[in-house]
Amino acid sequence: MKSQSVVTELRRKVFTAIAKVAYESDNVSSDLEEIPFLITPDEIPKYRESIYRERQIASERVRLAMGLSLRPANKPVHITSGVDKTTIADKYYEPPLMQVIPSACDKCPDNEYYVTDQCRNCVAHSCIKNCPKGAVSIVDGRSYIDQSKCIKCGRCKAACPYDAIAHHIRPCASACGVKAISSDEYGRAHIDNEKCVACGQCMSACPFGAIADKSQIFQLIQAMKKGDEVVAAVAPAIIGQFGPKVTAGKLKSALLALGFKDVYEVAVGADVGCIAEAHHYVKEVTTGKLPFLFTSCCPAWAVLVKKYFPDLASEVSQELTPMVATARSIKVNRPNARVVFIGPCAAKKLEASRTTVRSHVDFVITFEELAGMFDAKELKLEELEELPVSFKATGAGRGYACAGGVASAIEKCINEYYPNTEVKIQHAEGLADCRKVLTLAKAGKLNGYMIEGMGCPGGCVAGVGTIIPPERAKIAVEQVVKESTEALPPKEMEDLAQKLSKMN
Repeated sequence: MKSQSVVTELRRKVFTAIAKVAYESDNVSSDLEEIPFLITPDEIPKYRESIYRERQIASERVRLAMGLSLRPANKPVHITSGVDKTTIADKYYEPPLMQVIPSACDKCPDNEYYVTDQCRNCVAHSCIKNCPKGAVSIVDGRSYIDQSKCIKCGRCKAACPYDAIAHHIRPCASACGVKAISSDEYGRAHIDNEKCVACGQCMSACPFGAIADKSQIFQLIQAMKKGDEVVAAVAPAIIGQFGPKVTAGKLKSALLALGFKDVYEVAVGADVGCIAEAHHYVKEVTTGKLPFLFTSCCPAWAVLVKKYFPDLASEVSQELTPMVATARSIKVNRPNARVVFIGPCAAKKLEASRTTVRSHVDFVITFEELAGMFDAKELKLEELEELPVSFKATGAGRGYACAGGVASAIEKCINEYYPNTEVKIQHAEGLADCRKVLTLAKAGKLNGYMIEGMGCPGGCVAGVGTIIPPERAKIAVEQVVKESTEALPPKEMEDLAQKLSKMN
């Protein structure tokens, strides 16, 4: 399983090391302290100017992977300080979920125009002529921008015939659709947690690996070692994540080898929500009782609505998300089971921590974290036994993994169960696009619509916890949807949806 970048390779090395400690260690604190030296074993640094900085960053990653927060930069706090609280067999989480590792941040320029060596000092001097503040001049035979005068309008860049003026935006800030990232007093990235919706796109965008979320793999492994009945609820976006030859049967073998007792398909929960929301749309929206219907399966989208458009929050579907519906259905038959949602999404960690969900979803890990667990056990997935699986989801539920798939599945159900019903659909992907659509809805321009929002561009297949490129993942999911035995869930699933929604 190849990583997409050196940053993801380093993250995975930490997850692997943490998992090994969880599975094998008799002296957790000592072995955790050793991890930075396993990541950077030599005297010559590979990625930074010194091995000491590399190890400092790895130390902070260890803490985040244990569920702990970063250490303050101005106080002597040991790497394993607080670890005794995390060495448990239950979920452990210290807010916030997303954090900037100060020693890893490269203090990228934030919204800055500057002249590159492509400048030819042409006679036209269009950059100077078009600057409204006189911020551009000629210095040493080349255009120069005085940052103290620049108002970031970009007119100089637009006017340059050689495209010699570059516009630098901090990658994490550019990826953040809610403008939650600014600079601190030292020029490092800073996340405003009042604005953040935990989509994690900043983490994916940072080329220095300076932003990371918190993990639960150590505590999960402790629950397995304790002998708890731990079961996996696997999101449909997992298709293809571990290689084209890793079938559902081989993946089940791998999960059982880690210590899981059984494996369930979260797409079944998507089927439950799909038919329930089809009924909801027809009975409430097409009749005019409600102006529109917002889908609810993406937690970043749901939090975006509640934080930024609170007057529209009541229009978010109250139907259970696929994760929660699956967890509740598992516990109907296995009340002692501890359900682990395995998916592509960091925001699901916060959804599972809400008081209305916590008793049903015990742990959340991403595909990336799962890969670290596989590595710790040295599992070669392609060589494992092909175990029989009895997954029962339909193509509709499995299609939830791709942007547009939720609304499409609901529309197909409506067409099947309520023929001749007009279905109006609007879908948005990426938080910036989601905000635009919500603004239109608030203005009354989308009345009668079913509105699907996905926090990640491309949908769940582009979540921050994925392993393969989104375009490859989308192809894999679409193929599985096409090959599904049943295309749509039965209409009677509404009864199951009602039963699950009433569970305490």
